[in-house]
Amino acid sequence: MPVRLSASPDRLLPADAAVRRIAAELHAAVADAPIVSPHGHVDARLLLDDRPFADPSDLLVTPDHYVLRLLHAHGVPLDALGRGATAADPREVWRAFAAHWHMFAGTPVRVWLEDTLQNVIGLQRHPSAANADDQFDAISAWIAEPASHPRRLFERFRIDVLATTDDPADDLAAHRALAGDATWHGRVIPTFRPDRYLDPSAPGWRAALDDLTAASGTDCGTHAGLVAALEARRAFFRAAGATSTDTGVVEAWAVRADTAELERIHAAARAGDVTASDAAAYRAHMLWELARMSSEDGLVMQLHPGVLRNHHTPTLQRFGPDTGHDLPLPTSYSVPLRELLRDFGTDPGFRLVLFTVDETSFSREIAPLAGFYPSVFAGAPWWFLDSPDGIRRYREAVTDSAGFYKTSGFIDDTRAFLSIPARHDVARRMDAGWLATLVATGRLPEAEAHVIAADLVGALPRQVFRLGD
Repeated sequence: MPVRLSASPDRLLPADAAVRRIAAELHAAVADAPIVSPHGHVDARLLLDDRPFADPSDLLVTPDHYVLRLLHAHGVPLDALGRGATAADPREVWRAFAAHWHMFAGTPVRVWLEDTLQNVIGLQRHPSAANADDQFDAISAWIAEPASHPRRLFERFRIDVLATTDDPADDLAAHRALAGDATWHGRVIPTFRPDRYLDPSAPGWRAALDDLTAASGTDCGTHAGLVAALEARRAFFRAAGATSTDTGVVEAWAVRADTAELERIHAAARAGDVTASDAAAYRAHMLWELARMSSEDGLVMQLHPGVLRNHHTPTLQRFGPDTGHDLPLPTSYSVPLRELLRDFGTDPGFRLVLFTVDETSFSREIAPLAGFYPSVFAGAPWWFLDSPDGIRRYREAVTDSAGFYKTSGFIDDTRAFLSIPARHDVARRMDAGWLATLVATGRLPEAEAHVIAADLVGALPRQVFRLGD
């Protein structure tokens, strides 16, 4: 018999009754606060088109790499989950997911899915092999309801601002159309993501330069041309409402290079002949260059190094990226970013939010950097760390050195639109628990804890990401 879904009102709050009472009051005060989502991957066209979602598997399984990776780890082929060249039957995809529901026990994915299934869609029982078809039909009926269209859900979720992630060559047509739509009253803003243009040894680098040349009208055949094109596109993004950039690199090295040397490397890479050491020097300079641009145009610089993308080459070749095999690496910040912070760390126009998938760096490097440099903020626990326990460890690790007001506020980092409220609720509950612990141990007045809880979900992310009041 499938187990009933029953989200406890005290879920994720501290076990001690006295601390839990304080935490419950703190959470209740912010539970319905508007959602500020300054870092995510939902496509703006989802809200522009406002079409019904396709089917339950396309909604909750196939696009979510958190779900795919664990099912694949238990032997479910990716083509059975809708990621193959041959279209999979959506009902069969849902059956495979439901039959393996127990594999998610204890994971953050289980927490998000339970909340979504019960509180957004209205299901009453856990998925299982026995009820898979009934639940597929129930979710399909829910999808067909006008109240389940993306725009209505945006309002229901109380999303105040939603940032997308966009390539510099993107024409931002969906954003511009939304901004000009008199029937649309939400705020959806682009984020400048220049990763494709940083590494001259990457297979798609030369094609990326051609795309950027076409979008910007500036010839990227030289390094100076590339820099000018990126600057022009940043101005275009700012005009469309962008307040930040987002950069993912393997290492955080940011070191300025000689102009002539950069042009030599650029030319060699255009000819298909760049060495590994030259590529590393070019990448390091480009990271420094992006910081220089942010200090001048005010776009907040988000940096998340330390991810080894597409670990399993055969899976990449067959199924493409974002299929669950991006893996974390040990990551350093203090030495690699020293030159960047020497040049821009005390510049009032510069702001840098540091994320990590190596949680040992929170207390060792990120929090101490945020505890000195006015420009640096400790980014929220992200990706492999955006679990309930990861959020608690983050607060324990960064509060001593950086306090609460040099952190970024929560970011959901998701493509799974329906999971946004569940992810933010997890963060609000875990932060309420940590604040309650400080109150119960005499380290923080309860009234101040309420102020901090409210700031963490509202004033702080707005200030850090320059979103306005």
